[in-house]
Amino acid sequence: MPVTQTARDLDQKIARLDRLADRLDTRFRIPGTGLRYGWDSILGLVPGIGDLATSGPAAYVVFEAWRMGARKRTLVRMAANSGIDLVIGGVPLFGDMFDLFFKANRRNLALLKSDIARNARQSKETIHG
Repeated sequence: MPVTQTARDLDQKIARLDRLADRLDTRFRIPGTGLRYGWDSILGLVPGIGDLATSGPAAYVVFEAWRMGARKRTLVRMAANSGIDLVIGGVPLFGDMFDLFFKANRRNLALLKSDIARNARQSKETIHG
């Protein structure tokens, strides 16, 4: 069941999840390019276990989104992003290239931030409207 939280609590959790998504998807940059990659791409190079290892933190992001009160639709989309990243990322070579561009954790954070902003707008409308 989602936990009741203050706006400050939500901001702190979002910031923590943002740092995690950064480490997983965009922590490093290939010099001379705008191409960013993270530990998801690096660990994905290890056949068999690399993508499984990064699915744990990805599942944690979805779990925290649930605890923060994200809508079911948002959670399903986040889980789908993580699942796509796991399945396609596990394909040798193609999956490694896919990981460089898909950035499931960054996508999931964008979905969560949008959902929280939507919920905040609806709460204000309910109070003031």
